[in-house]
Amino acid sequence: MTKGKTKWKVFLEVVSTLQWVASFLFLGVACTLLMFYLMFTSLWPIPTLYFVWLVVDWHTPERGGKKTTFVRNWRVWDHLRDFFPIKVFISMDQDKKKSLFILTFLAQLVKTAELNPNKNYILGVHPHGIMCAGAFACFSTESCGFKELFPGLRSNLVTLAGVFRFPLFREYAMFAGLLPVSKKSLTHLLTNRGKGNAAVIAIGGAAESLASAPGVNILVMRQRKGFVRVALEFGADLVPVYAFGENDIFRQVILSEGSLGRRLQELFKKIMGFAPCLFVGEHMGILPYRNPITTVVGSPISVPKHIKVTEKEVDHFHKLYMEALSKLFHEHKVSCGLSESHELRII
Repeated sequence: MTKGKTKWKVFLEVVSTLQWVASFLFLGVACTLLMFYLMFTSLWPIPTLYFVWLVVDWHTPERGGKKTTFVRNWRVWDHLRDFFPIKVFISMDQDKKKSLFILTFLAQLVKTAELNPNKNYILGVHPHGIMCAGAFACFSTESCGFKELFPGLRSNLVTLAGVFRFPLFREYAMFAGLLPVSKKSLTHLLTNRGKGNAAVIAIGGAAESLASAPGVNILVMRQRKGFVRVALEFGADLVPVYAFGENDIFRQVILSEGSLGRRLQELFKKIMGFAPCLFVGEHMGILPYRNPITTVVGSPISVPKHIKVTEKEVDHFHKLYMEALSKLFHEHKVSCGLSESHELRII
């Protein structure tokens, strides 16, 4: 993966990726400890004023956040993209391929269809993996050219509400366009900000991260129907997205069902909302493996707006979504590095 790159370029990619991993794992806790430590120093007015302001600003994440192009355009994200590299393929019907438009970065982006900026969308990203590297790079930064590929669309990756309870770290997350995956947050995004919004959700969540392993394509979504209900309530089209290679950037220690370790993981997930995965990468163990991640964005599923949503409607569009996702996987698995024998398992 490093062939043809200078040593300086490789160094920048490694440092950029390490800071992203470290931020994902430690920055929230580090910011919290720092603020509480400062409370017992001569600098106590600073955290005191911040915590007062935090109370006032508490609901901002559910009201659209504070997304800034400054953070999303940081050069560090380009190096993160190139480390794997991360690629995006946008796929639609064959009869629409006349609209082919190609942008060339170090990671090639190929667009073969349009998403109407006069509509709103819910993009379901699969699989979750350990850290959602593909989803973050493609939809929370501008390194993969989302704005150029989808003129008029604004992407927001929605994640655990707990992320926005960490002081300082919450600001960093909101600057990158992250929002909490809550009903209030999605309602604001899909009703109060006009058209052209793309809410990006890792449907499988923490439960799916526990199944993340190289060569494994297991999705947790048969009982995950909340995103379909939201799509129907607000008339947002559903778009399946599959990030090939997401499960290959770390090696996870998979604990057997019923074991003490697995029960502790499940308990932690129930209390905290996320699962503590035991994983390892290369070199220092924390650096991901340089395996490419190819994000395939499928065709939108047209969803009508219904004020009163029935379970029958939810089940119908949930089934359509799973069928479209399965089709997307099988159509692109070989071109994205998998063998023809790879299967997709939805649980």
